[in-house]
Amino acid sequence: MGVVVYLDTILVPLSLFLTLGYHAYLWHSYKNKRYNTTIGINALKRTAWFQEMEQGDNKKGMLAVQSLRNTLMAAVFTATITILITVALAALTNSAYKATHLFSNPIFGSQSGWMFPLKFGSASLLLLVSFLCSSMSIGYLIDATFLINSCCEFSSPGYTQIIFERGFMLALIGNRVFCITFPLLLWMLGPVLVVVSSGALVWGFYEFDFSRNFSEAPKQRCG
Repeated sequence: MGVVVYLDTILVPLSLFLTLGYHAYLWHSYKNKRYNTTIGINALKRTAWFQEMEQGDNKKGMLAVQSLRNTLMAAVFTATITILITVALAALTNSAYKATHLFSNPIFGSQSGWMFPLKFGSASLLLLVSFLCSSMSIGYLIDATFLINSCCEFSSPGYTQIIFERGFMLALIGNRVFCITFPLLLWMLGPVLVVVSSGALVWGFYEFDFSRNFSEAPKQRCG
């Protein structure tokens, strides 16, 4: 029993520290050298794109709505999947309690009375956070589609761009939290899988977030 508890109390916090540490480093890079991260580069591109849409005609306004629709559909998809997985976890909780004897091997970690609900609860909590971020993103993006076409009449371009960026950032956070949930789902099969999956996830995030490095900030094209 001591070895089982040791695996859960050491490997799971280690995986969480790895994931949180990477995102702290990503946030630091984003705030200080935005052009070194794909998130920062995409933000700069969206700023230039928004200024282009702002100075355009009705056809460009329609193009803006169609472009936002893709991100809006992705946010809706993420929110739907998170709720389905949460409901499935709730439905499987009682059945899993009855099958704890199948996971008696130390490699599966502790299956004690307090550890088992913690495994389900931590995954469900992150799924709800992902759902909340995706839902808020949907609201911001819907507002942005209206404000882009009427920013000159009812609101300032600065306010419209804030709503625009909040929608995209919340969609990104919702997707990122949804991906982080998978190592916690694997925790039900053992803490070893949590560390392995967290390491693979961080490596995948790094390849995506730092796929391009620039020695200097890209110049924005003025039209």
